[in-house]
Amino acid sequence: MFKKLLNKKLLKNQKGLTLIELLAVIVILAIVAAIAVPAIGNVIQNSKYNAIKADAINVLNAANIYYTDNPDANDGVTVEELINENYLDSAGKLPLKDTEVSKDVPRKINVTVEKVLKHSIEFKDATIDKINGDNKKGSKIEGKYTVGSNK
Repeated sequence: MFKKLLNKKLLKNQKGLTLIELLAVIVILAIVAAIAVPAIGNVIQNSKYNAIKADAINVLNAANIYYTDNPDANDGVTVEELINENYLDSAGKLPLKDTEVSKDVPRKINVTVEKVLKHSIEFKDATIDKINGDNKKGSKIEGKYTVGSNK
């Protein structure tokens, strides 16, 4: 008898969520997800664009060292040459053969990067200062975007 009475008391003391409370929590989570998902997508696009710009700056810095060591070098050095001669470890997302850095000072990079973002990025006579001065967000880029000469 005492056991039955104890079980009834325990059942009365149990607390849980009602259906309304559970639905309210689900609605709140859905609202938070609706706000967070687009914001995270923009952060990813912006990071990819900044990574491409960083790759271009690394190539320009490697070319500076290359031309310092080889002052009689021909005009234009490719990323492939910089890697083969150990001035650069990796080109990142920049194409090896199509990326060229001019010999004139300030060094200028010319390359088009396809399909890293949803659109293509072109570096046209882009110097380190022009790349660093570009404040465009990767999530705002539509179509083909050029960094460099037309800025």
